[in-house]
Formats: sequence, C-alpha cells, structure tokens
Amino acid sequence: MTTIYDISRETGFSPTTVSKALNNYPDVSEKTKQIILKKAAEMGYIPNSHARILTTKKSWTIGILFDEKLNVGIKHPFFNAIIESFKKKVELKGYDLLFISKDIGGHPITYLDHCKIRGVDGVIIITSDPTNEQIQELINSNFPCVLIDNESDKVSSVHSDDAQGCYLAVEYLYSLGHRKIAHIYGSRDTFAGNARYNEFINALEKFKLPKIDKYLVEGGYFSFEGGYKAMKKLLELDDLPTAVFASGDLMAIGAINAIKEKGLRIPDDISVVGYDDLDVCRYITPKLTTIKQNTDLIGENAADILIDMIDKKSSRASIVVPVELIIRDSCKSII
Repeated sequence: MTTIYDISRETGFSPTTVSKALNNYPDVSEKTKQIILKKAAEMGYIPNSHARILTTKKSWTIGILFDEKLNVGIKHPFFNAIIESFKKKVELKGYDLLFISKDIGGHPITYLDHCKIRGVDGVIIITSDPTNEQIQELINSNFPCVLIDNESDKVSSVHSDDAQGCYLAVEYLYSLGHRKIAHIYGSRDTFAGNARYNEFINALEKFKLPKIDKYLVEGGYFSFEGGYKAMKKLLELDDLPTAVFASGDLMAIGAINAIKEKGLRIPDDISVVGYDDLDVCRYITPKLTTIKQNTDLIGENAADILIDMIDKKSSRASIVVPVELIIRDSCKSII
C-alpha cells in the first residue's frame, strides 16, 4: 500500500508537506498541492480515514440535499451533470458524498439533525423553495451550505445567468423575423421557472414586443409531459405563435412532439428554442436550438465555494454562471 513516505520520495517534498497537502492545509501552495495530489492519484494512494478525521477534525464527507418537491429533479440530466462535476472536484480534495433526507432508518428527522448525526462537513442544497422551514433551519444554523440553481441573501449560491439566457433566445428569434413568440415556462414556485418567466417578459419589452397572455403557458416541473401538455394548449389557439421558447429542454422536446402530432413541421411552421443543452438535443429531429447551461462550471464553483467555507477561507459568495446560445436546426427565418 502506498504511504505518504512513498509520495515524498517520488515528489521530493517532505512527508510533512505531503501530509499537509493531502489534508488541504492552507500553508501549502496550490502549485505544490496539485503536484502532490496528482502523484498520489497516480500511485493509488488511499488515505487512512480514521487518521485523517483525528488529524483534521473533519469527517471528509459532504451532503447533497434534494427537497421532496424536486424528487423528480434528482433524475433530471441537468442536475445529474452538476452533481457529477461537483463530485469530481470534491473527490480530488478527498471528500465523499452522502445524500441528506428527512428520514434515517424509517424515523423522521430534520435536514439539520441528519447533517449533524452523519457529521458531514458541509452540504449543497437543491430546492425549489429556500424559504421552506427545514431548509431555513439549515441555512440559519451557520452550517456550510451552497444553494444550487437558486439564490438567497443568507447563504452562498451558484446559478446560471437567466437574464442573459432569455435575452439570447428572444434576440435570436427576433433576428429571424419572429414577432409572435410563446413561452412554455417552468412552475413559478421554482427559482428557475420564475426567473426565466420574468426575464422572458423583460426581453419582450427590450424588443418592443407585446406581452400576449395566451402565449404564456406553464409546463410544470420541466418535464417532457409538461411541455407536451403546454404545447397542446397553444395549438388550440386560433392565432398560433410562429415560435416557442421553452425554459427547459425536456419541455421543448415535449412541445416538438405535440407539434408533430398536429401535423405541423419544425421549423417550417413553428420554431422551437429550449434551455439547458442536454445531450439529447443533438440527436432528436430536428436538432434542438437551445440555451446552454455550463453544468461543469456550476458544479466546480459550488465545490470551490463549499470547500472554502468548510476550511473557513471564505464566507457567503454568490456566483452567476454565463450561458450560451447553441444554434441547431429547430428554428427558421420567416423574414
């Protein structure tokens, strides 16, 4: 089994420096730390967890919390991609992950008590409602927390730039000549659904386009079924929109299926823009034009913020991650 002394011989750093780097001590430079961590990984070094806990006074475990309303969200490719990016970053620092729930062994428990019982060092929170009583208890406890795809004035957060994303979508459709643009929005009791709804309205105003209430249809919790049902409602209108902007790719794909069932063509009859840039967007017909959320950057930023909070290097931070318009085949000029 590889030891810190083996890593010391290979890197030329003292065993003390190697130990400090592996335990993320602040008095080791980032350059030195990365050299040691890379060599440790190459040599298959596995730390003695009990020794690490005693030495650092940390459990080296981070909690992941999904609230109940977003149980479907844990299966969503967007959140999966963020968790995968987060996982890679924290594992490089030596942390393991644990899912936090309101139940241990069939017995109800608060999120905060679960964190305390399991001894996690910090937690990332994915919730539709940060004002939820139990979420608030955790946020107000001074426990290291980071909100994902949400924001709060009390705790650190990381989310995409929804203002930029909605503007890019409307600007692109406007440039193609579309003036009758519908919006299938996510449930407004979610941060993303409400933010994108408001920013879509703001984008319409910037391009001096009218807000047409019948063109605003809720698609629920960002699902295929929600987008399909919302598009069916739009297709019942006498005056159809020429373009639809859905605030989630799965909703956009549901909308595309509804349009095809009606006997209409995309993009010849109706153009469609999504939001996320899930992998599936490249493989459906037509390939979906969408707003790309940088899940790698969201996960990495969340990891950096949380680890810094655990190590008491920083307090509250809020990061808004840029988005990008990805142009494919689901939109057409009508000029």
